[in-house]
Amino acid sequence: MADPIRIANCSGFYGDRLSAAREMVEGGPIDVLTGDWLAELTMLILARTRLKHPGGGYARSFVTQMEQVMGTCLDRGIRVVSNAGGLDPDHCARAVAEVADRLGLAPRIAYVNGDDLVGRLDELSASGYGLIDFESGDPLAATALLTANAYLGAFGIVEALDLGADIVITGRVTDAAVVCGPAAWHHRWARDDYDALAGAVVAGHVIECGAQATGGNYSFFTDVADLTHVGFPWAEVAADGSCVIGKHDNTGGEVSIGTVTSQLLYEIAGPRYLGPDVTARFDTIALAQLGPDRVRISGVRGEAPPATLKVATNELGGYRQDLHIALTGLDIEAKAAVVEAAFWDACPYGPEDFERVTTRLSRTDKVDPATNDEAVALWHLTLRDHDEHKVGRAVANAGVEIALATIPGYFGVGNAPGAATPFGVYRPALVDAAVVPQYVTVLGGETRVVDSLAPGAGTAPDAAASTEAHREVIAGPTTRVALGRLVGTRSGDKGGHANLGVFARDERVWAWLDGFLTTERLAELLPETAALRVDRYRLANLSALNFVIHDLLEEGVAASSRLDKQAKGLGEWLRSRIVDAPIDLVES
Repeated sequence: MADPIRIANCSGFYGDRLSAAREMVEGGPIDVLTGDWLAELTMLILARTRLKHPGGGYARSFVTQMEQVMGTCLDRGIRVVSNAGGLDPDHCARAVAEVADRLGLAPRIAYVNGDDLVGRLDELSASGYGLIDFESGDPLAATALLTANAYLGAFGIVEALDLGADIVITGRVTDAAVVCGPAAWHHRWARDDYDALAGAVVAGHVIECGAQATGGNYSFFTDVADLTHVGFPWAEVAADGSCVIGKHDNTGGEVSIGTVTSQLLYEIAGPRYLGPDVTARFDTIALAQLGPDRVRISGVRGEAPPATLKVATNELGGYRQDLHIALTGLDIEAKAAVVEAAFWDACPYGPEDFERVTTRLSRTDKVDPATNDEAVALWHLTLRDHDEHKVGRAVANAGVEIALATIPGYFGVGNAPGAATPFGVYRPALVDAAVVPQYVTVLGGETRVVDSLAPGAGTAPDAAASTEAHREVIAGPTTRVALGRLVGTRSGDKGGHANLGVFARDERVWAWLDGFLTTERLAELLPETAALRVDRYRLANLSALNFVIHDLLEEGVAASSRLDKQAKGLGEWLRSRIVDAPIDLVES
C-alpha cells in the first residue's frame, strides 16, 4: 500500500494570487502542484480571447507560474496537473514548453483534450447523440454556441502520468479531477474503486477553490487569526480515499472543521454529487480535527457515476446597457418614479421594444444619514436585446439628457453609459459519455485514447430529491438576534441558479436550525427568492442544509442584472437577518 500523496493547490480561479505556486512549492513538502482556473464564466472569457488571438484560449498566468517554479518542481520530483489549458490545452502545453526551453529545462509535458465539442455538434446530432438540455431534458439547439465543453474525469490525467508526464495540462475537466487524477494514479485505483475515488473527489472539492478552504470567504472570519496573506491548502490523500486537509506551517488563515464544512457546501446541490468517475455521497462525509490546521475527512462512500457527462455551453445572448442612477435624501420612491418616466420619455424606444427590461430600486439609504453616502439609494436599469444598435449609445444618451431636468441631486454611478456591451448566456447540457473520448498526448510524442464511460456507469439514483425539516422547532423563550450569530453560510453560482449552504458549529444549534429554516422561512428572510423554486437538502453529518435557488441569477453570471452576479454575498445577507432564536442558544 502506497504512502499518502500530498496534492497542493495554487489557484482557485483565473486571476488568483500569482505567487501561490511558488509559495506552495517552496513552503513545505508536496508531491503534486495543481489548481483550478476554469469557472463557468472563464470559458466565455477564454472564448472571446480566442476570437482575437487564435490558439490563445488558455490561462496565461499559469505559464507565468510555471516559469517561476518549473525548475524546482523538476528537481524535487513534484508533478504539476492543471486545467489551465482551457479551450486550447495544446497551445498552453506549447507555451509551457517554450518557457522550459528558454530556461534550459526538459520536462515531459502532456495535454488532455477531447472535451471541446463545438466542432462536433452537427456530427453528434446527426448520430443521435446531440446535447440534451440539463434542466428540461429536451434536445439543445446548438446553432449559436460559442463554447461547448464536456466535463471530463480523472483518468485521462492518470494516463498522462502513466506516460511519465511531469506536467499535465487539461481542458475542461471537473474541478476535482485535477486532485482525483494524481491520487488515482499514485494509489493505482481501478475505475470501479468508487469509495476511494469518492474520497478523492471530496478532497478535490475542498481544495479546488484555493484559500476558501483555509479561512477565505469564511463566515466566522473574526475567529481567524491572520487573513492578511492566507496560505493555500493541500490534501494528503491515503490509499482508501480518506485525506487530511492542511496548509503549510507559518502561513495565514486556518484549516478547521468550520472552514472545511463551509467549502464542502460550495456550489453543490443534494447529497449525491455526480461526476464523470463516481457519484460521491456527501451525506457520508465524516470530519475530525486532528490538530491545528489539520482536518481529517473519512468515511466517504461512492456509487457508480451516470452514463452522461455534463457540458458547459456558452452562447452570445445579445447586447446590454446598464444605467445606475443615484437618488439622494428624501422622497426616494417618488424620485425613482420620476427618473423612470423621464428616461422612457427621452428614450427612442419603449419598454416593449426590448427583449428584456429589468429595473430595481436598491434602498441603501438610511434615515437621518450621517454621511452623504448613507443618504443615497440606487435605481438600476438593465436593457437587453439582440439588436446592438437598439441598446447602444442613443439609449445611453437618454440617461444623460435627463440629468438636469428631473430630480434634485441626480448623478450617475459607475462608468458613464456608452456603447452596448455583448453578454453571454450559460446553459448546462448533457452528452453521452461513450461518444466523448479523452485524448492524451505527450508533446512531441504519442497520443492515447481513454474512454470517458466508466465501467458500471448508468442511471444514477435521484440526485435532486429535496428534503424538508425533520425536526420540530425547539420550543421555549426566544430573543431577537442576527441569524449569523448562530450559523455560518457559503453561497455561489450554479449557472443561473444560486446555491446557499447553511451550517452550524454546535449540535444544539443544528437541532434548532434543522427545524427552523424551511423553504418557507427562507422566502420570508430573503424575499427576492419568494417567487422562485427552492430545493432544500439536509446534510446532517455536516450539521448543514443546502438550498438551491432556481433562476435567481437569470441566465448565468455574464447575463445577470443583479449586483451580486455570482451570489457570493447571498449567504451573508441571510446571516444578517434578524430572527427569533432560543435564548439559551444565543447566550451560550
